[in-house]
Amino acid sequence: MQSLTFLFTPVLAFVISFLLFPVLIKLLTRWELYDSDKDHMIHKSFKPSMGGIVIYLGLILSLVIALPFQEWVKLKYVFIGVTLMFMIGLRDDVLGLNPAKKLVSQLLPISILVVFGNVFINVSILSFDFYELPVWLNLTIAIIVIVLITNSYNLIDGLDGLAGTIGAICLTIFGIWFYWVDSMYFGLIAFSAVGTILSFLIFNWQPSKIFMGDTGALLIGLLLSYFSIEFLNYNSVLPGDRIMKFQSSIGTLICILIIPVFDTSRVVIFRLRKGLSPFRADKNHIHHQFLKLGFSHAKSVLSIASINVIFILLAWLLRNQPDGVILPLVVILCLFINFALKWAQKNAGTHNETI
Repeated sequence: MQSLTFLFTPVLAFVISFLLFPVLIKLLTRWELYDSDKDHMIHKSFKPSMGGIVIYLGLILSLVIALPFQEWVKLKYVFIGVTLMFMIGLRDDVLGLNPAKKLVSQLLPISILVVFGNVFINVSILSFDFYELPVWLNLTIAIIVIVLITNSYNLIDGLDGLAGTIGAICLTIFGIWFYWVDSMYFGLIAFSAVGTILSFLIFNWQPSKIFMGDTGALLIGLLLSYFSIEFLNYNSVLPGDRIMKFQSSIGTLICILIIPVFDTSRVVIFRLRKGLSPFRADKNHIHHQFLKLGFSHAKSVLSIASINVIFILLAWLLRNQPDGVILPLVVILCLFINFALKWAQKNAGTHNETI
């Protein structure tokens, strides 16, 4: 029965979303609700944003059918947080919020999720035990982690198919892992999200008909950040003989989320080096670097997705190695990718100033 549920729910999410996307595109086009962020746009025509409306509906409606009521009660603060984050994204897509206001607005749903949902970080990283911290400090760190991951994912939403592809990859990995460690309902939520994202990609792949918008990016980012903390916590108590046990918890998590983590880190460093606000939009993201090499949207997305998959495979192959081995290796590989992109641009005659 569980296997059928895991198969049925993402398929249901996909079908619901697939049927609703044409309706949403038609309505948004009629109302002329387009992406209005011109500072970092690379699209040459106006297209409707707010694809996250259907992503949210596909996720929630499929889980209403598949998830037992008692699990809704247990996870109510997760869904409250997701719903509030969706509403913040919707407001930003419709009215526009400056980065500071958007960041402050996110603290409400994230705080509700962390404080009332008891989202602690109960893990030891490089001999530092988070579970020995005072409760208020542990919760504060959890809030900061969720804010960082959520917004890091939001920042990669700048290319047809990119955010959806990376989100689907990360959520698939989380779904498989939670399934194998018997956290069935976390896995079910992750797979349902994958189902609705795959439907979105049909309409978002180059040439796209709709963008995800903050409406979708923020809610997916919140799910990714929540699953990230739960992955750390579950993995820390998993017996060492389980095949899904990773000795390097934080290293593995970074490998799963390598694209938003790497991309955000490099653009923030670049902006700070130039004395610019880290919130200032620019065209120095990793997908911009691939476009400057002459790659199409699709080829850029597939290249970036391949990097993500390679890092995940690396984490799997080195799952018995500690953080002290994985983390330096990840840093070295990220530096190599960055310099390889600079070298390729220089030799292609498209060199620009990047970090």
